Amino acid sequence: MNDFEKMVEAYESSGGQPEAFKDSDVAHLVVAENRVLGAHLVPGLNMDVEETEKGIRALLVVEEGAKIKKPVHLCFGVLPEEGIQRIEMRVEVKDGGSVSVTAHCVFPNAVKVKHLMDAEIVVGNNARYEYRETHFHGNFGGVEVIPRAKIVLGENSALKSFFGLPKGRAGVVDIDYDAEVGANSVMELLARVNGYGNDRIKIREAGCLKGDGSRGLLESKIALKDEARAEVFNEIVALGAKAWGHVDCTEIIRDRAFAKAVPVVDVRHPEARVTHEAAIGGVNKTQLETLMARGLSEEEATEMIVQGLLQG
Repeated sequence: MNDFEKMVEAYESSGGQPEAFKDSDVAHLVVAENRVLGAHLVPGLNMDVEETEKGIRALLVVEEGAKIKKPVHLCFGVLPEEGIQRIEMRVEVKDGGSVSVTAHCVFPNAVKVKHLMDAEIVVGNNARYEYRETHFHGNFGGVEVIPRAKIVLGENSALKSFFGLPKGRAGVVDIDYDAEVGANSVMELLARVNGYGNDRIKIREAGCLKGDGSRGLLESKIALKDEARAEVFNEIVALGAKAWGHVDCTEIIRDRAFAKAVPVVDVRHPEARVTHEAAIGGVNKTQLETLMARGLSEEEATEMIVQGLLQG
């Protein structure tokens, strides 16, 4: 089995659809460490990829007015037990363009692996960008994932970003995103992370609702057990008239796990409104008893509740 086949196999094990890499109507990019193993484009989408010493540098551009019908599939990963991967990516969705991206980051054998993502995302006016990223880190806890993103939305546009790590060890996850939202645009930053053992999770997301009528949602849901720890720092600043935002954090802890949530709301216009909600605690007792009454063991019921929380 060559490296491309191994990456596709890992991609499938993390919930991806490997048939996408054989569909001529689906754009894709497959990267193992600093090697581009496969790439394919479709009309309306331009991609310039350069291999660097420890990763890649990529520019992805959706042309003005282009509607990319099928999701673009990205697969990033490190196959050996040790390695470093740095992804430098700039995404530009020109005015009137739209695209959905499905990304899987896979590290099936990781014992000492570092994955660094530095992204710049610019969404023009009347444009749409959706990015759904799912991680699979194996069961050793030997992965450090450090994504950074700077996001700018124009007017009458929408961006939805989802970071998911529903199963396996998290290792170290350190997310840091900043977004600036134009008039009548909508931003959603969602995170779902599962941690156990001595996993460490840190999420910092900040949204600035600059334009009138702009909206933003920061939502983090985390499940922890054993000695895992998580800290969430989410902030929305509302500057525009009739801007609306919400910060939501839910964390389930078990055993000796530790969780901390710091929602920050900053409203600087009398016609703007930002709300927040944070909940940290054990598994809901009523939900647990209901599932156990239907024949599930306590462990099975707990796992079902946790996975329900982490689905997005």
